[in-house]
Parts: sequence; structure tokens; C-alpha cells
Amino acid sequence: MLEDGFWHGEIMDQHIHLDRKNRYLDAINEFVNVGGTAINLVHKPDFNNLPRKIEDYKIAYLNTINMGNEVRNTFEIDVVITLGPHPVSWEKQVKTMGYERSTELHLEAVNLALEYISDGDAVCLGEVGRPHYPVNNQTWNKANELLLQIMENSAEEGASIQLHVEDNGKKTYSEIEELRKKSKMVKKKVIRHFAPPNLDSNFTNGISSSISVGRGSIETIIKTLEKSDSIWGMETDFLDDLNRPGAVLGPKTVPKRTQELCRKMWELDYSDNEIISLMKNIHSKWPKEIY
Repeated sequence: MLEDGFWHGEIMDQHIHLDRKNRYLDAINEFVNVGGTAINLVHKPDFNNLPRKIEDYKIAYLNTINMGNEVRNTFEIDVVITLGPHPVSWEKQVKTMGYERSTELHLEAVNLALEYISDGDAVCLGEVGRPHYPVNNQTWNKANELLLQIMENSAEEGASIQLHVEDNGKKTYSEIEELRKKSKMVKKKVIRHFAPPNLDSNFTNGISSSISVGRGSIETIIKTLEKSDSIWGMETDFLDDLNRPGAVLGPKTVPKRTQELCRKMWELDYSDNEIISLMKNIHSKWPKEIY
């Protein structure tokens, strides 16, 4: 499975969006052609047409589930589904619906996603979280109250959760850990999506990470790899938006970064067994544990 530093095995993108109106299956074809074998397909919010009632969320969730089935049948790769209401949708709806109704709808959408998870149609709640941009104090406090409630609901169902949060270094991870403790969620099932590549457990607080593997990420992963005792994986957060081609990262990225990581480890005289073990963990064993 490893030949001269090249990995021949499972490669999973843990956070990717698809859109029937954009590249859709062509994007997955690109992923598969460079070695991709599995995806976590995440519900894509439509910020230009925000849901007004729970039926709107049901239509969107079923569309995501159906796309997952079509990808599975077309390419014969592994597909898992993540469903949930995006925190930016909540923040935008506050301005038109008010805190009470926006929060009520958001929690309805969370509970609907948890029903699909319970039925086996999805494996993870997400992406949920809090705004990644500055908001007023009232909105920030209510966003954190809402996130705690979401995590408590997830804990009751034993579901994993992918978090959309701001990039504020170690402070963000520390605050996530405090919320996790209050909610009583299992630690490994709390996954920070779009995570930075620093794997040091003093930085991550041991929270699971789905790392955005842009340029330069492999160098940081290598530097902090042996300081990590938590679960992590790789993602593109590919948006499948023709107006923003390649955003956030293109569908080829995770397979390419996987090979880059293997090659660097091989050059640093990691044994074949060490490299193979890590690749299996990142792309197969750990995803099965957390999703």
C-alpha cells in the first residue's frame, strides 16, 4: 500500500459540499481520478434563499442524501452524510425573524438532522456552531447558548458533531472544550471543521480536527504530529460554486496533500509501517470511530 513514499489506499475528504447546479459529479470525478476513495458530504446552505420553515430544511436535507446516493452509485466510493443548519443562516435570520423565531427554527432543523442520523441516513450533525465573524455581544452570547443546546441535543442522541467556528487560535479550542464538558458530549465526537494544521494537543485541547489542507499545511502537520493525541483528518470544504471556482480548496487537494505527507514522512525516515498506520488512521479507522 506504500511504494517509495506513495500511498495506494483509502483517501477521504471529511468535509465537501456539492451542488447540482454547479460542478457536482464532475468534481467527484476529479477527486476519484487522483486517488480519492471516500467523502463526507455536508449539507450546503443557500444563503441567498434562507429557509423560512422546517419543510425547507427537509427538502434541502433530502437533496443532500439523494446526492450522496448518486455519488455512491456512480463512482462506487464510500459516502457519509452530514446534515445540520449553518450558524451563519441563524445569524442572518435573526435580522429578519428575530432571536426567538430564528433560534426556534434552528433547533427544529437540528432535531430533524438528528432524526436522519438516528435512521441511518446521515452520520454527523453539522456544520453547526457560531458565527466566524464579529457580531454584537447579544448575538455572540445567544450564539453560544444555542451552540450549547445543540451539543446537549447531540449528546443525548450519541451523535458526532462538526463545528463551524471562528479562527482564534488556542482560545477557540479552549472554549469548545468548555462547551463540550457542559454538554457531556464524548470528546472524540466533537470535530472542529476547517481546523488549522497545528496538531499539538496543548493547542487543540484534544478536540478532533478536520484540517483544511491548503498550501503549507503539511509542514505544520509534520512539526506537530508527534505532539498529538487526538483524532484528525483532512478536508477541502469545497463549495461547488461556479462563481468561486476552487473555493475553498479544489476536489483534488486531499489526495494531493495525502501524497505530500507520505513523501515528507518517507524522506524523514519514518518507517513504512508508521506511514501506513497513520494513513489508515486518517482516512479509514478514525473516521469510522467518530462518524
